[in-house]
Amino acid sequence: MQEWWSSLALFDKVIWAIAVPVSIVFVVQSILTFAGMDSDGGMDADFDGDMSADSDGGAPFQLFTFRNFINFFLGFSWTAIALRSKIANETLLILVAAVAGVLLVAAVMYLFYAMNKMQQSGTMKIEDAVNKMAEVYLTIPGHKNGMGKIHVKVQGVLRELDALTEGETIPSGAVVKVTGVIEGRVLLVENA
Repeated sequence: MQEWWSSLALFDKVIWAIAVPVSIVFVVQSILTFAGMDSDGGMDADFDGDMSADSDGGAPFQLFTFRNFINFFLGFSWTAIALRSKIANETLLILVAAVAGVLLVAAVMYLFYAMNKMQQSGTMKIEDAVNKMAEVYLTIPGHKNGMGKIHVKVQGVLRELDALTEGETIPSGAVVKVTGVIEGRVLLVENA
């Protein structure tokens, strides 16, 4: 091993000195990520660069992170090692390796962005019940004199929600149409 290391040129030693530790950190990061131990609160070396990918005010698209730093140098160093025998000009080799590092960062960022878009919050938006048909579960007293309950499918899940009506009393088992939301938590319904 020592013979191999001493036979390398200074440029090659620098590239290998980057590749080995970065590869070890990458493997540890990957294991922690897939084991579910990767968190937002730990050793993240993020700079405040708000380059938001979401126009609706979502989480900022962070370019300068420790993970991206590792990904860049992983792509850079291993590309330089792989192409060392093909590209004799060290400046050109550094340029090609840098492009490969940037492409790897872009690919990983896109992968995490795509996975993030697949997340579901699990929070029900009660407004999604408006204009849906529902079945009365507990009688709804007329003229907003009290609340009843309805079964309505919201976001693909059957929910039991509180309901009021401005019309006459609606008995259990009746089919109703949701016409609005009162105070953000109670549905306004009418006979269908």
